[in-house]
Amino acid sequence: MGTIELTGNLIDIPARRIRPVRLRIEQGRIVGIEDQPEPVSGYLMPGFIDAHVHVESSMLIPSEFARLAVTHGTVATISDPHEIANVLGVDGVEYMIANGKQVPFHFFFGAPSCVPATAFETAGASIDAEAVGRLLERPEVLYLSEMMNFPGVLNGDTEVLQKISHAQRLGKPVDGHAPGLRGEQAERYIKAGMSTDHECFTVEEAKDKLDFGMWVQIREGSAAKNFEALHPLLHTHWRRMMLCSDDKHPDALVAGHINTVCARAVAAGIDVFKVLQAACLNPIDHYKLPVGQLRVGDPADLVVVQDLVEFQVERTYIAGRLVAENGRSLIERVSATTPNQFNCSPKKPSDFHSPATGEDLWVIEPYDGQLITGKLRLSPSVKDGEHVADPARGLLKIAVVNRYADAPVAVGWITNLGLKQGAIASCVAHDSHNIVAVGTNDEDLCAAVNMIVEQRGGISLAHGDHRTGLPLPVAGIMSDADAYSVAEDYGALDRAAKNLGCSMSAPYMTLSFMALLVIPHLKMSDLGLFDGDAFQFLTRA
Repeated sequence: MGTIELTGNLIDIPARRIRPVRLRIEQGRIVGIEDQPEPVSGYLMPGFIDAHVHVESSMLIPSEFARLAVTHGTVATISDPHEIANVLGVDGVEYMIANGKQVPFHFFFGAPSCVPATAFETAGASIDAEAVGRLLERPEVLYLSEMMNFPGVLNGDTEVLQKISHAQRLGKPVDGHAPGLRGEQAERYIKAGMSTDHECFTVEEAKDKLDFGMWVQIREGSAAKNFEALHPLLHTHWRRMMLCSDDKHPDALVAGHINTVCARAVAAGIDVFKVLQAACLNPIDHYKLPVGQLRVGDPADLVVVQDLVEFQVERTYIAGRLVAENGRSLIERVSATTPNQFNCSPKKPSDFHSPATGEDLWVIEPYDGQLITGKLRLSPSVKDGEHVADPARGLLKIAVVNRYADAPVAVGWITNLGLKQGAIASCVAHDSHNIVAVGTNDEDLCAAVNMIVEQRGGISLAHGDHRTGLPLPVAGIMSDADAYSVAEDYGALDRAAKNLGCSMSAPYMTLSFMALLVIPHLKMSDLGLFDGDAFQFLTRA
């Protein structure tokens, strides 16, 4: 690698200064920064970092995720691989690390802390405290991933505390996950070692956690969107805040990444240096990342942007290598294997029947842009002695199917999705990745589920004779195909779901969180309907 010279207006974030420079790179590192007497065009700045993301939720393997991310100036991610870990265990984590190493991008993986996420669902694997300790000893594993079991932390669960202890012994941070936790309980949770939280959905909750010493990550993903609620905190607390996506579907990643969140923050009146501190530098400081900060001697991890308003990325460099230019990725595709675990048989429409009981129904109420759900009690619609979906009332059937073994189908009820016809299904179903489906009738519901069974993972849509799907052969949740083609196919399914009436901005992402039991208030697992407040089943499959 020879000498590279770049001119531009250098954004010195700590000094809050912009100055024209000539920057010289040799062997992947910055060796000189010389002030220039004449004005220059473009801006040189550190690369963007996604401070918390599940790469698997993009439905792309790491190497393909990187190909899209670099076009938006992202040079690194703090990646929690617990999605694939719930399917394949430690082997899944090792798959992500190995695949990510094949491309010029900084993937910093964590050791999943909660596999399985709860004891109230069927997962494909388990990672105990001993295995977590071994993962944390690996140099590629920089932190303990989000500790979703906050009741276990607060109640002093031995296994939970042992996982935290392994991270503390090795000097590696512990990510938190405690939606809605406030006051004395939040303080106890944080004092047990939790250092970050990306689950805050009100300013008051975020302030509580900041005051107790936590770092708060503002999440703006495909399903959960907390930027509007939390961005005012960047005015006052920018030194302890970061930006993240958490979950980003492929079509959304084609459109933008952390750069678009920065543009929104600047448009909202946040000082640009505060925004870039959160987007580029704070993750490096907190996680002790070996990522360049645009200083002499640093790795040449940087981006060239047209302006500091839209953050339109012209070029992205990682370790001095040009990896994206004018929206075009220069990272080459790499071959990948497709490990999986899928052991259930096709279903029959009768497997989704729900005999009438004469009682009102517990009904899940999802909210667009949020992971929390409402908990309703509604009267059923009954036909021929069966509870049935009633699209006119907005009442739909939801089902979760165990993908790891043949078992009874868990059936429940959901509203506020807007679906008028057909059914949609997904094997991207946090966190155990069983099959979750919503439909207006049992025939379409069954057809959508069976498409995923036949594909051994993926997402699908069924409406009478019209059936379409996106296969995801890697653990049933990711594709090994070209990122742009996956994004195009996913976008087509997203539009098709909306054409059937679904009113959610991200139908499949919303669906994928309806089985996430650790987020209140009402969710479905393959074992039954779960009350996230009482942390117990309301009904069993």
